[in-house]
Amino acid sequence: MAAETPDLMFPVPEFSDHPIPTATIPEVQGEMGPVLDVAILFAALCLASYFTLVSRSRRNVLLLTIASLLWFGFWRQGCVCPIGATQNVALAVFDPTYVVPLAVVAFFILPLVFTLFFGRTFCASVCPLGAMQELIAVRSVAVPRWLDHSLGLVAYIYLGAALIFAATRTGFIICRYDPFIAFFRLGGNTDMLIFGSCILMIGVFVGRPYCRYLCPYGAILRVLSCFSKWRLSIPPGTCINCQLCEDACPYGAIHPPTVAQTPGARRRGKRQFGFALIASPFLVAGFWWLGTTLAVPLAQWHPESRLAEQMRLEELGIAETTTDASDAFRGSPRSVDELYQSALTRRNDFVTLGGLLGAWTGLVIGFKLIYLSVRRRREDYQADRAGCVSCGRCYWYCPVEKVRLGLISDVSEALPAGRTPTGPLVQLTAGGKKP
Repeated sequence: MAAETPDLMFPVPEFSDHPIPTATIPEVQGEMGPVLDVAILFAALCLASYFTLVSRSRRNVLLLTIASLLWFGFWRQGCVCPIGATQNVALAVFDPTYVVPLAVVAFFILPLVFTLFFGRTFCASVCPLGAMQELIAVRSVAVPRWLDHSLGLVAYIYLGAALIFAATRTGFIICRYDPFIAFFRLGGNTDMLIFGSCILMIGVFVGRPYCRYLCPYGAILRVLSCFSKWRLSIPPGTCINCQLCEDACPYGAIHPPTVAQTPGARRRGKRQFGFALIASPFLVAGFWWLGTTLAVPLAQWHPESRLAEQMRLEELGIAETTTDASDAFRGSPRSVDELYQSALTRRNDFVTLGGLLGAWTGLVIGFKLIYLSVRRRREDYQADRAGCVSCGRCYWYCPVEKVRLGLISDVSEALPAGRTPTGPLVQLTAGGKKP
């Protein structure tokens, strides 16, 4: 029986009535696998940008969404993905001994480049996490603006924490708390299955809750999308201000036309802008101080700090039982004093890192206050550059778009009963030509 097993590091003990398990060697993925994944990602991004900005086909965007969910989600089991690759890149930047695979770098960079040119087409129909939420957003309700803006700050704070934890080898929290990875792999931690199920249930009524309020990679894309060279336009021509696009958007990313300000409102807006400018430095300083006070709980996320705490409790007789980690440490040549010293050094490091995370939080809040206090003039309904995920729902419901596609001959045929456009009604015939 021993002759049938591969070479092992230790002699095989003699058992008379117990079958010896055969050691298996995991199949090593060749170079073609990552290259194929990158090629498919590139092709999917090209198709998503074409379907969104050129052909303006909601049906094709939806088909690509399903294909991306099946390939990047269930077939590739959610790994590698650009969201998690953020941590690999952060660790490679701060730790020169860590070598990040080129495929991971490509997965991180490609969506960023496409966003700079075409907006968030990656979110539209390539990201498997976004795809899963897109397919269940069937009964979305409008989230109040103040709550939407407030919850949106969480993603930036999550991004800052994820970068700090990755750079210090504390952990890859984005992957650890990925709400959908257990579904993609058809099994996983019970807590994460419950968390993912809750996100999906919320997603039925609140469009893409993970993308809008938690996704750290989405936070980067939101910023880059503001500078995109091309972007989605709702009507192909003149907007008739029918409001159908705003009603159809489940993500609250359509802004209505602005109205003329009264002198009082203009003065109030200037005061709010001035208050935001003055308050921002204080917010940065205040959250910096708050972050430094969180050094101990932040350091406890590192496995070595948790081990040091466990060893201390065991030596004081407070811990009733040992753990596998503490038993393994006692079998190592390392001393307990060395472990304690390492934990103290790390805690001191997290005083600075916690301060940086706090300053980042204050900076994000301050910038949001300034952004909200700046009034932007709009004469028609426009998609928000940062919040729009380019799903195509808006132009699918747009009467002007339907005329362009030849589905109707006049925009009035697509308007609900009693709905009267507030803007200049443009009578269009099939093909988008004015009669």
